[in-house]
Amino acid sequence: MPTSSIEALLICLCLSVASFVSAAPQMPGNDEVLIASALVAESQTPAPGTHTTLAIVMEPQDEWHGYWKQPGDVGFPPKLSWRLPEGVSVGEAEYPVPQTLLIDGLMNHVYEHPYALLVPLQVPAGMPVGSQLPIQLDMQYLACRYDACVPERASLNTRLTVGDGTSDAAVQQRFAQWRQALPRPLGSKASFSVDKGIFRLMVPLPAAMAIKQPHLFSASKGAINNAAEQRFERKGDVLVVETEAGDKPADFFSATLSLGDGLGLDLQAGPAAVQAAGGSTLSVTLVALAGAVLGGLLLNLMPCVFPILSLKALSIARSSSNAASARSEAVAYSLGVIMVCLLLGGILLALRAGGAQVGWAFQLQDPRVIFVLLLLSCAIAFNLTGLFELSSVSSGSGLTERKGAGGAFWTGALAAFVATPCTGPFMAAALGAALVLPPAAALLVFAGLGLGIALPFLLLGFIPALQRCLPKPGSWMQTLRNILAVPMFLTALALLWVLSQQVTASALVAVIGCSMLFAFGLWITGLRQRVFKKAAWMPAVLAALLAFGLGLSQTHQQPEPTPNGDQLAFDQAKLSSLRKADKPVFLYFTADWCVTCKVNEQVAIDRDETHEAFAKAGVVSMRGDWTDGDSEITAFLEQHGRSGVPFYLWYTPGKSEPTVLPQVLTPSVFVEQLAN
Repeated sequence: MPTSSIEALLICLCLSVASFVSAAPQMPGNDEVLIASALVAESQTPAPGTHTTLAIVMEPQDEWHGYWKQPGDVGFPPKLSWRLPEGVSVGEAEYPVPQTLLIDGLMNHVYEHPYALLVPLQVPAGMPVGSQLPIQLDMQYLACRYDACVPERASLNTRLTVGDGTSDAAVQQRFAQWRQALPRPLGSKASFSVDKGIFRLMVPLPAAMAIKQPHLFSASKGAINNAAEQRFERKGDVLVVETEAGDKPADFFSATLSLGDGLGLDLQAGPAAVQAAGGSTLSVTLVALAGAVLGGLLLNLMPCVFPILSLKALSIARSSSNAASARSEAVAYSLGVIMVCLLLGGILLALRAGGAQVGWAFQLQDPRVIFVLLLLSCAIAFNLTGLFELSSVSSGSGLTERKGAGGAFWTGALAAFVATPCTGPFMAAALGAALVLPPAAALLVFAGLGLGIALPFLLLGFIPALQRCLPKPGSWMQTLRNILAVPMFLTALALLWVLSQQVTASALVAVIGCSMLFAFGLWITGLRQRVFKKAAWMPAVLAALLAFGLGLSQTHQQPEPTPNGDQLAFDQAKLSSLRKADKPVFLYFTADWCVTCKVNEQVAIDRDETHEAFAKAGVVSMRGDWTDGDSEITAFLEQHGRSGVPFYLWYTPGKSEPTVLPQVLTPSVFVEQLAN
């Protein structure tokens, strides 16, 4: 008998028994709600062009339970019917990790405790601030216990007001707890096969990751026998799941893998004849380490890195006549780079372990950090021009300009901090692997990235033949020092542009004013220093304190988003509908602080020829903006084994998997894809 018929029959039998058999336990009254529900918005004032999250909160009475999106052998999932203002849209509901409930040989995927479904709600760009957004949800769901099932209905509503996107701290805490209950996306692709009635799933999972009472919840109905025994086996860094195949063979398998203690992984798998053993943690770590070193080395050529690295040219030339000094500075510079990469990697792993959806380059997703880097870049640039010479004026400029190992260390630290937001070739896959490795192995990969960035200067310090290629110290060094101020000013200008995408116009004007105030303080200090006045540094310190205080108080203001031409904003539901309609799609992820992304956009994406070719071929262009660290984009990147931007995907009609385009784009890349 088909599964759907079994469900209907069992529900009817439950209702009949509950209504007519006198020996059955007492049924609740008609007016009693068995699963209470409520609709809660994360922000009551969502900003135009952004999304907020709605929580459908479900609270079953004792002994009663609700159902997961694929309920198992009996039951049905909640049916959601939304009534929304014009232009407002919602995405698919996200479900927490469910529980198993086996009754008389029938497997149920249920929730026997309070839980929440999270639904993204998108507010259209251009909607006036103050607009009222009445949100209404009509919901049908099933409340069951061991002896009865009762269909219930609920009409939930809330009223939002278009505003600045702020949220109450207590509400944020509740949403953080609900998100913690959601399964995490698996960073790698799984694979499955069906042979002689046995369903075999192979999941890339580090051997060091502990699992406790695992269970596979199939979201692909009929792909497996839900009630059959599931066997789990660890083979290196692959978890193998074997169970009885269902009566509906799947071309694509979707599931949630419960790891125990409320933790779970969302995974998607395609059919493939893949070997069960996926290699040891050591082999995966070594491959990722090699990719990180090579990626860091290539990162020296990226446009976002070179201006900062030019700071080291002066000290290398200065120490070229002293082999011991050159080696000392090379080691110190390398330590500065590696320490910052380890620090950023450790913070990233800690945040993700706490449930935060963050990825590589998270430090430039905060406008306050960008503002601090802006002032630091200005101080370094003015120091290079000779505006002031006192090393204690600014900790950043003084540390990087200091002679010897100390200055080399802090130059390396600054270079790594600003360089790491760029994701170059080889680096993306390496960092993606690091995020699923054990912490010690992951930190080794981050250290390898730092070693790759520092490698050119490390070789220069220890190979005398390379040192002899440098010109001898002389008067030309002062001229070079002044010239190097230009890329530093350009770096400051680039940071200012990035900041302009993240704060309001009034906040940007305030930031520029704070930068001018800081420069004025540096100039006064330079004048006092030239006449050997005591406490010459005092004007710069006072200006720095005022600039920091005023600037940091302004950088929390976010601008209202503006529409981006004929491009679609990233939306997984829209992407799925486009693929179902056999539309070719170019999907790319970018950020305003990623200079490599912006270069690619100017060179290949935002060109008239590209737009015309896309229009002629019917290609839909979709853009994901990761400037502020969007959690939905972070999850999508993780599903494809990435932890940063740029990232480019090309979806060809008829193909189940997208083509991953190179991270350095040229117009010819699109010509090749359009020709396929």
